[in-house]
Amino acid sequence: MDIARRNNVTVTGNPQGRTVVLAHGFGCDQNMWRLTVPALADDYRVVLFDYVGAGRSDATAFSEDRYGSLDGYAQDVVEVCEALDLRDAVFVGHSVSAMIGVLAAGLAPGRIGALVMVAPSPCYIDEDGYRGGFSAEDIDELLTSLESNYLGWSAVMAPVIMGNEDRPELGAELKNSFCATDPDMARVFARTTFLSDSRDDLKSVTVPTLVLECLQDAIAPREVGAYVHRAVPGSTLVTLDATGHCPHLSAPEATNKAIRTFLAGLR
Repeated sequence: MDIARRNNVTVTGNPQGRTVVLAHGFGCDQNMWRLTVPALADDYRVVLFDYVGAGRSDATAFSEDRYGSLDGYAQDVVEVCEALDLRDAVFVGHSVSAMIGVLAAGLAPGRIGALVMVAPSPCYIDEDGYRGGFSAEDIDELLTSLESNYLGWSAVMAPVIMGNEDRPELGAELKNSFCATDPDMARVFARTTFLSDSRDDLKSVTVPTLVLECLQDAIAPREVGAYVHRAVPGSTLVTLDATGHCPHLSAPEATNKAIRTFLAGLR
């Protein structure tokens, strides 16, 4: 299988620099990192890709069995790393991709040498002693709405996820990204995302990790960032002066500065 074609892999930046892999979240594609790439390209080799079903990936490679769990997406990441023969790469994952990165790092030790989690959430559903931000009923309603009218759901939810009501163009961009995703594939990825529970996987992380959270985030409240920070041994938590769930779009300068500072401190 041509992994580069399957995942629409793009390699740019400094070929002599350490490799940084940028991984998008649900309903997005690699274009969402366009404001981050220029901040890294002079010093780092930058790898971008689309998960199967997103962007310009090979949709014929989609399998509900494979992508019905985060493990399938993590395996894709490992295969991209193997295809490029990456060693000690830094994996930057937005939202659900943060947890996919955790799994991939465990599957391919040596390929991924550090993690950056941008607005991560290991579990979206509240439980006793844990706040994920949603009740089980909330998630059921969200998924039911998504499955019954994906375009309508996208129009309503994208501005909520993006935040920044004073900048409606950001919510519109996210809505358009959602709407460009095949609804059947989006349904599978949504269930995989919002019903996953990766909390137990966090303690297995052994690589340097940066956790980036926003001051206000309707999808991943600050309690989640604090939880991830406590659960990942030796991790660094940075609270960005940003609102919404996509700080790499809404607050790129602060996000890029935090990422570059972390990268500079790696051995």
